[in-house]
Amino acid sequence: MVLLAVLRLDETAYGVTISRALEESTRRDVALRSVYAALDRLEDKGYVRSTLGDPTPERGGRAKRYFRATARGVREARSTQQALSTLWPELPSLEGETA
Repeated sequence: MVLLAVLRLDETAYGVTISRALEESTRRDVALRSVYAALDRLEDKGYVRSTLGDPTPERGGRAKRYFRATARGVREARSTQQALSTLWPELPSLEGETA
């Protein structure tokens, strides 16, 4: 989901915007530290890369760390989408089921 948020946000993807996008789409609270942990793992796997923006006075002179999906990350997202699309029709109906 973090990778998909990075793809969706494109050039504006940094920790806070990614966290907000996930909260909006899942309607759940998302801990910023968990987003950064996932981003670090995605970067280690080569699915995203990060760059530092310019420092801003609003952030006390700190720079934002922006993330972009790599070609490998896009391929992984497409592969996962294909796998889910293949599996989805085979799921039994969950109507009326409680978790």
